[in-house]
Amino acid sequence: MSYSLNSKQVAEASALWLTKRGVTMEDMAELTYFLQKDYYSNLTMDECRESLEQVLGKREVQNAILTGIQLDVLAEEGKLLSPLQEMIENDEGLYGCDEILALSIVNVYGSIGLTNFGYIDKIKPGLVGRLNDKSGEHKHTFLDDIVGAIAASASSRIAHRKQKEKESTQT
Repeated sequence: MSYSLNSKQVAEASALWLTKRGVTMEDMAELTYFLQKDYYSNLTMDECRESLEQVLGKREVQNAILTGIQLDVLAEEGKLLSPLQEMIENDEGLYGCDEILALSIVNVYGSIGLTNFGYIDKIKPGLVGRLNDKSGEHKHTFLDDIVGAIAASASSRIAHRKQKEKESTQT
């Protein structure tokens, strides 16, 4: 019997895990808006949400969500082997695999996504900052970067679409 997983199941599981970890579409839309508002005065939250839906619909994004959240959960439960357990549990500064996983998301949307991700990862606004806070019960070593990458990708998608709209009115 060959392996087969329904794409709808993967999409539903990634959405469920985001919700379980306190990530809302509205919070991600605010991050997306934050990244693009200075460039497009007519940008709406609806555009941000629509762009996020498209990003979240990609299997590569869903894979990163599921992988990252599972690693965060396993670290919270103390189920990883040392020294990986301690590195993820403490979000060690030299452990960069969380950012590398997030880059698999932004790579779908090009260099603008990469620069947006670097910016959001550095300043940690809104939800990214809350997820990065290590004082609570959850350890979001991977999820803060994944959410930042999703917002950065949605922002990149908006930038590309706005450029296309601008060019189509100039011809």
